[in-house]
Amino acid sequence: MHQRIFSRSAAFFGFCALLVLTPLVLAGNLQVSVSDKEGKPVQDAVVVLLPSAAGVPKVALPLQLVINQEKMRFVPALALVGVGAKAHFVNNDPWEHHVRASAAGVLQFDSASSGGFELRVEGKAEGKPAKTADASFDRAGAVLLGCHLHASMRGHVYVSDSPWAAITNADGVASFEGLPDGATRIKVWHPEQLIDIPVQQVSLSAAGAKAAAQLSVVPRRRRI
Repeated sequence: MHQRIFSRSAAFFGFCALLVLTPLVLAGNLQVSVSDKEGKPVQDAVVVLLPSAAGVPKVALPLQLVINQEKMRFVPALALVGVGAKAHFVNNDPWEHHVRASAAGVLQFDSASSGGFELRVEGKAEGKPAKTADASFDRAGAVLLGCHLHASMRGHVYVSDSPWAAITNADGVASFEGLPDGATRIKVWHPEQLIDIPVQQVSLSAAGAKAAAQLSVVPRRRRI
């Protein structure tokens, strides 16, 4: 089992969406809706808020993560964690996986230059416990997961340096409560949105706000 610390600046990753703000009468709340190029809701987009004022959300981002390999897939296919999170990889397939991680957005996996990591996880023998390996995510940004042995395997871990972050639900919505008043930057990231769009800044008050973000792509349907 080989472990290296992920080190890649979030500056390399595009937060890709066009934000349009309209009032929402919910005190201290912000609701961000993400749609695709055709106007349909986008699930599994990451929304990150950077308030200028101090504040702590009711629910902290997880610092422990379990990623299973099942039927040559990463489960979950997308995870959101805080900086410093520890990941526990569990191989439930009967064959070996050579997990590799590097900065999302690069043209190919390159752990050496991107500061990613590689983990060899043996296959699960029948009637035996699954083999495991561990890694840490110590720098903010999007991490692309793959396998040297199975090119079709893809997954992502988004490491947020802001405690205010969420993944959109089936309706394409990420909701935040109890936000501090004042200027707040909104970032939206999706693994299939490759064109960088400038981050928007909004001013929040007790009246709350609503944001709409539209990608310039139509994400492919995830394999089940």
